[in-house]
Amino acid sequence: MSDRLKALADAGVSIWLDDLSRERIETGNLAELVKEKSVVGVTTNPSIFASALSDGERYDEQVRQLAAEGADVDTTVFALTTTDVRDACDVLAPVYEASGGQDGRVSIEVSPDLASDTDATFASAKELWATVDRPNAMIKIPATTEGAPAITDTLGEGISVNVTLIFGLERYRAVMEAYVTGLEKARANGHDLSKIHSVASFFVSRVDSEIDKRLEKADADKELFGRAGVANARLAYQAFEEFFTGERWEALAAAGAHRQRPLWASTGVKNPDYRDTMYVTDLVVGDTVNTMPEKTMDAFADHGEVEGDLVTTRYDDAKAVMDAIAAAGVDYDDVISVLEKEGVDKFVTSWNELLETVQGQLDGAKS
Repeated sequence: MSDRLKALADAGVSIWLDDLSRERIETGNLAELVKEKSVVGVTTNPSIFASALSDGERYDEQVRQLAAEGADVDTTVFALTTTDVRDACDVLAPVYEASGGQDGRVSIEVSPDLASDTDATFASAKELWATVDRPNAMIKIPATTEGAPAITDTLGEGISVNVTLIFGLERYRAVMEAYVTGLEKARANGHDLSKIHSVASFFVSRVDSEIDKRLEKADADKELFGRAGVANARLAYQAFEEFFTGERWEALAAAGAHRQRPLWASTGVKNPDYRDTMYVTDLVVGDTVNTMPEKTMDAFADHGEVEGDLVTTRYDDAKAVMDAIAAAGVDYDDVISVLEKEGVDKFVTSWNELLETVQGQLDGAKS
């Protein structure tokens, strides 16, 4: 087992793989990552599935079968992706049991083109949950304005949720509010709160990419480059600590509720000038998840360092960084607005690419 990744896990960081394919499942690669690299969860998104389906012959037989049944492209994509997630859930079932349901999770996302439709998002979440039919599945719902009520309603049905595409602190607080309201709804509906888990996927590297671009345009102090993503995430953890306190939360906790853990997403470094493990090392703190592409995981296994809690000890520094960035003329609210829109747009684009890939496979199976 990788000693560095084990040290990360021992520091309270759950390591989730930001990737999934049928090849990983069927070759035993996913099981090996669980055993050798402390992987205790998996996240997926349309880009990941598009890549897996375009490269993998392991989907051909199921595609041929679906084509013979006359399935359309949406039905086929749904069948292929839920099959992979169900099988991955089975691989991670022992982790789920050992962690009391906290880990061993596999996330699957509602169709991104539903991001502005509350009712359709809620319906999609319920259908995905019922079809995967595994207690360790997690349904990903984007943190759009329209997504918040769907998050609450989905949790109210006793369904575990991964809230995705969070970039800003105001949006993150709204997500935690939606989570607690959802738990209250679940309790009113008679669900066991101890069985419901949730993570809030707070994106990191994309914040640096957008803010660095603006700092460069403003000819700002070079010391500020590459610091916004981590500072923003640290302030998010401060908000997390502040939110899950008080009578309202204590009443839910007494009924078995779990805090909604922050999940550091987009942790692959996009600027080659930056340390390739910075979004892991600099965000080590207990009660969090770090979902990594395999390249980042391998880099940390090779040379990553766990230097203790670098989050709760750096709140003042994080605020100073964000204040300096604002003083340099960068509009934080505009940055977040741009990133939210781009995030949804990118996933819609990937979803459309996935549909095109599968449509081509269906056409080939029928010819």
